[in-house]
Amino acid sequence: MFLSAVWTLILTAPIHCRASIAETLIQCYISTNLMKTQTHPDLPADVNLSVHLFSFRKLWAFTGPGFLMSIAYLDPGNIESDLQSGAIAGFKLLWVLLVATIIGLLLQRLAARLGVVTGMHLAEVCNRHYPTVPRIILWLMVELAIIGSDMQEVIGCAIAFNLLSVGRIPLWAGVLITIFDTFVFLFLDKYGRQRVCDVSLCSGCLQYVRVAPDQVEVLKGMFVPYCSGCGAAQLEQAVGIVGAVIMPHNIYLHSALVKSRDINRGNKKEVKEANKYYFIESSIALFISFLINVFVVAVFAEAFYGKTNMEVGQKCNESGSPHSDLFPANNQTLEVDIYKGGVVLGCFFGPAALYIWAVGILAAGQSSTMTGTYSGQFVMEGFLNLRWSRFARVLLTRSIAILPTLLVAVFEDVQHLTGMNDFLNVLQSMQLPFALIPILTFTSLTSLMNDFANGLMWKISGGLLILGVCAINIYFVVVYVFALNNTILYVFSAILSFAYLSFILYLMWHCLIALGVSCLDFRGSVRYPPAVLVDEQPELDS
Repeated sequence: MFLSAVWTLILTAPIHCRASIAETLIQCYISTNLMKTQTHPDLPADVNLSVHLFSFRKLWAFTGPGFLMSIAYLDPGNIESDLQSGAIAGFKLLWVLLVATIIGLLLQRLAARLGVVTGMHLAEVCNRHYPTVPRIILWLMVELAIIGSDMQEVIGCAIAFNLLSVGRIPLWAGVLITIFDTFVFLFLDKYGRQRVCDVSLCSGCLQYVRVAPDQVEVLKGMFVPYCSGCGAAQLEQAVGIVGAVIMPHNIYLHSALVKSRDINRGNKKEVKEANKYYFIESSIALFISFLINVFVVAVFAEAFYGKTNMEVGQKCNESGSPHSDLFPANNQTLEVDIYKGGVVLGCFFGPAALYIWAVGILAAGQSSTMTGTYSGQFVMEGFLNLRWSRFARVLLTRSIAILPTLLVAVFEDVQHLTGMNDFLNVLQSMQLPFALIPILTFTSLTSLMNDFANGLMWKISGGLLILGVCAINIYFVVVYVFALNNTILYVFSAILSFAYLSFILYLMWHCLIALGVSCLDFRGSVRYPPAVLVDEQPELDS
């Protein structure tokens, strides 16, 4: 009866009052029952009857970092991976997307805990604990991942401008326009970062409603881990999903964003509470991002799975699309990217579908700018002790990213430009160990995390998880390199692979010592200083 009254009161109250009313009523209810319990004659007098309540108000106070982190899960690389998954495998790989998102959530939890407990973000901790040469290599690898993410933003925005203008804005001009959309980023930063997620969510919902996928197949693909009839193409796509969802610079970003809240790190109760609410907020944020990714997969699975180039070309001819020449007159299975995806939607569902898709890609591109800029700012501050404004940082990253993208846009066609997204996803996959191994290493150190260090189960599961993710992404890289069919590239890749694996083994050596395998510390050269709590907050108003 009480719960019914609470629910009625909450639903009839104004929206801005509901959280406060719910919190107050629940606290009153529990307090009343506690009073009854306290008067019970059978209870000892020294029993602690304190109750840790969930507070919507506190959740709102901690809301921000998780949502800013989550929009990185909606960048053009993720969108392209989603649509290719739907077109190649139908609904069969939705469970892979779900598992990858859950893995991402667990890794983001580790990043948030590091920032909350120590008051330092991951780049600062790396700077404090690693020697100079490994520290510089780590910084370069993370910067490479950030620049790759920004290149995806340039590609996505250039394609969006081309689609919105029906080809009147050439791709090279769209690339140049992205130089000025840094001002759009600064406006969004001031007006509200969540607007980007809102635009992406609206775009995905509209497409989903328009296509109306089979809901039973969506749920089956999401919760039944199977892939009947799948071959090498579907396996590579499954690996690509994991590589696109989990991004290295996002780990560094989240560990810094959580420092924007005022927490008394000397109070274990406050630290534990902050960890709890940050995890809840991250779960909600990543659930929304997951829904948007599901919308994209489901739309292309329902509408275009099993379609041939000839079928799509005929449909585009019938609809009067100027892009029908993109599809050769053969019976090969349709292959799509973020450019062809918009064209195909326009051919089958009208120009409105194409424009909605282009707006969504434009919003996804802006998400890359936001997360890349903040990540770059924190990484530069942590590794090099350099403090740059966000405006200077975004100009630097964009200047480096714009040149190769512009050259491809000028001298090659749209297929080569969208093909760069595949290369950039491989690049992000290669950088992944340089975030995952350090975050597991430092969150397992008792000298750094005190009572909040990873337990035995977290150490084992986290180690296996990171080993699995790294193995999957290395497989993805190997498949991509062998598909190039170039002997010179094979030799060059072999040399890079030796250096790459050597550095990963060095990081794993440090990680295993942190996990408790002290016998690997042959000369006692690995020493981790005790934690130093830092209350300085980043220049961020999440």
